[in-house]
Amino acid sequence: MESIYEAIVQAQRNGQPAALATVIRARGSVPRHESSKMLVFADGRITGTVGGGELENRTIEAAKAVIRQGTAQIISHSLTDPSRGDAGVCGGEVEVFIEPILPPPTLLIIGAGHVGKALAHLAKWMGYRIVVTDDRAELCTHDFIPDADKFVIGPTTEALGKISIDHHTYIASVTRGYLYEVDALPILLETPAPYIGVIGSRRRWAMAVKDLHAKGIPDEALARVRAPIGLELEAETPEEIAVSIMAEIIMLRHGGTGKPMADQ
Repeated sequence: MESIYEAIVQAQRNGQPAALATVIRARGSVPRHESSKMLVFADGRITGTVGGGELENRTIEAAKAVIRQGTAQIISHSLTDPSRGDAGVCGGEVEVFIEPILPPPTLLIIGAGHVGKALAHLAKWMGYRIVVTDDRAELCTHDFIPDADKFVIGPTTEALGKISIDHHTYIASVTRGYLYEVDALPILLETPAPYIGVIGSRRRWAMAVKDLHAKGIPDEALARVRAPIGLELEAETPEEIAVSIMAEIIMLRHGGTGKPMADQ
């Protein structure tokens, strides 16, 4: 059991999402009893066991879904008659509680200018892991952006190839020109990132869309992009813009409406 807890700590340190499956109810003849645990990683690797066989296979698949969705669930298995779809023949019943063990969400900031700096500061205060990328090495430093956890320096397409983007990575493209979005979005739209926001005016976004269409990116894919980025707050300063962006991320992450509380 100790190795599972060690694996949880190590996963947190490495920023790896996982799910912990615990047998919470067992009745009759079952392979493992209450409190048996198994840690499941996003790629299906496991530490520990809840009983092996089809019961374990189904638990692993359910755990991978929990990792993607970030929501705990309880699954039940009957171990009586595989011909009816049961997970085994032992004769008992098992309930397994599966909870996500997720690292802090990551905010990937593309563009290390004034807005990127303000955004890193605010998001770090909110508990996000901060990754910043830019082709200007002099800006990708802790002297300029002290709140970044990681810097990836280089041209956009090269840098994105070095960054892991998963279901818990939120992306804010706050670059100094729309051509950076034209380079980045074909890559970003291939990822499972739940949020991709692009800074700039509607005219700038329209120019980017035209070039992206020329690259073969369809409107269906571009519909994932929040552009212009953020909620409408009439924000002007980098700090105000950062609030607008993080407000939109919070809204989408937690299923909010963005409407004033007084109107709810």
